Amino acid sequence: MSRFHFTARGPHGPVQGTQEAATAAAVADELRAKGWVPLTIKPDVAAQQAAAMQVQTPAWLAPKVLPHDVMLFSKQLYTLTKAGVPLLRALTGLQETTVNPSFKTVIGELRRNLEAGVDLSAAMALHPKVFDNFYVSMVRVGEASGQLEEVFKRLAEHLVFETGMRQQVKSAMRYPSFVVMAMAGAIGVINVMVIPSFAGVFKSMGADLPLATKVLVGTSNFTLEHGWLLSILTVAAFFLWRFWKRSPDGRPIWDRWVLRFPLVGPIVTKAALARFARAFSLSLRSGVPMERALSGVAQTADNAHLAQAIESMKDRVMRGEALASAAAGTGVFTPMALQMIAIGEETGMLDELLDEVGEMYGNDVQYSLQTLSQQIEPILIIFMGGLVLVLALGVFLPMWNLGQVTLKH
Repeated sequence: MSRFHFTARGPHGPVQGTQEAATAAAVADELRAKGWVPLTIKPDVAAQQAAAMQVQTPAWLAPKVLPHDVMLFSKQLYTLTKAGVPLLRALTGLQETTVNPSFKTVIGELRRNLEAGVDLSAAMALHPKVFDNFYVSMVRVGEASGQLEEVFKRLAEHLVFETGMRQQVKSAMRYPSFVVMAMAGAIGVINVMVIPSFAGVFKSMGADLPLATKVLVGTSNFTLEHGWLLSILTVAAFFLWRFWKRSPDGRPIWDRWVLRFPLVGPIVTKAALARFARAFSLSLRSGVPMERALSGVAQTADNAHLAQAIESMKDRVMRGEALASAAAGTGVFTPMALQMIAIGEETGMLDELLDEVGEMYGNDVQYSLQTLSQQIEPILIIFMGGLVLVLALGVFLPMWNLGQVTLKH
């Protein structure tokens, strides 16, 4: 896209301004469509020189498009389309006001594809890292049903919920993570710097060392002698675990284990089910058939194990089984949620009751996240107390024994 300066003759006299378009002929066509007679159309030389001099940021240094950016984009696009602004003009305005340069580029490509006659959903599908399958399928449904404005509203609400959930999880895990890192650093310092000093003193005494002291000294010696090997093995194990966790075979297994973790597992389960209920309700409310809606929601699940469960629901529904019965077969829904799904099927209000299910799970997640730090604190205190006890026994028992021997002599 290039910027052009133009002068034209309108119904009320001369008109001049600037316009972005692919060519000068496109600018002339737009002016004629407004009822103006083009007089002069000249490219903006200054803008072209600035664009030519601009240093392109490497892709790996460019900022990522965050879910918060997509949420604001959906909200603004809903507001503009509701106000009657044409989609192409709305994208032009959003591109100019977007702060994130990477997202600005994406919006520019969306606009160019629209100008070339490509549907918005197809244009968004070219950017899977920004717009996931669920987002694209919802936009496609909005285009087909003529409810694009309503779809953007629902997507904005859905992304607000997703963003809030992620922020709450980060906030809840901030304190435990800090404590664990501090403890790991303290253990490293004690092993490398403190224990070797005491080990030399104990060795010069020639006294028998207690078991706790022998364990500390042995651990310290192993760290000093084989620390490099331990570091290499730790890094290699981390990358192997990461590769396995992302593999098609390993991800479902790991995600199933995550759901069974103490404290964290129930929260992850409820958060995933809240996301499923809201997304499923949005799909049904937008006119998507149930089987297709289940397939689309399964593709957006963050947990591969739950995605497989949702796919199994779809298969059962396609065989003629009731949705409530299919959901019960997965073993992940609570009895209250299953009852509300069954009532929704019977009354034809499935989308509304799914919203209530999502709200119920969301409230449970919020409460669990608010109390997560309180639940983790006793575990951390017990672990830190045990660590301090071992260190105290290992360091002070030999000194106590030495004092006893000295008093006897």
